[in-house]
Amino acid sequence: GVEVGPQPQGVVRADTLDKMRKIVKHGLDFVQLFNEGKEFPPCTIEVFKIMEKVDYPRNKNDEVIAIIHPKLQDQDWQPLNDGDPLFLTLDGEVIAYTGDCTVYPTFINEAAYYEKKQAFVKTVKMKLTAKHVRCSVL
Repeated sequence: GVEVGPQPQGVVRADTLDKMRKIVKHGLDFVQLFNEGKEFPPCTIEVFKIMEKVDYPRNKNDEVIAIIHPKLQDQDWQPLNDGDPLFLTLDGEVIAYTGDCTVYPTFINEAAYYEKKQAFVKTVKMKLTAKHVRCSVL
């Protein structure tokens, strides 16, 4: 499957649809070239591995007591370091990130995840290396 976003639920955006079409076309082009016997050299790609889903701060009654901090809003895939602001309580208190490594939050403040108790997802940046790839049957 291919998920391209973000975009609001129930909305179709032309720019997002165009990105999805390009991704699918590149995938199909790879399959065709692979099936024709093209050899692909070794490569390295940067990826983000999901580490943890983070909920909004809640009180003892399970009610949300803070919102996404303005400095975190719309910063998907940007580095988040120890001490950076995460949440802002309704009283104006800043709740900062405490962690031993840089993470890259995504799905920040997505409406579709409120009911799932997810304020954002913490990811870490990794590099994956692939050996050369070629079709063994021609």
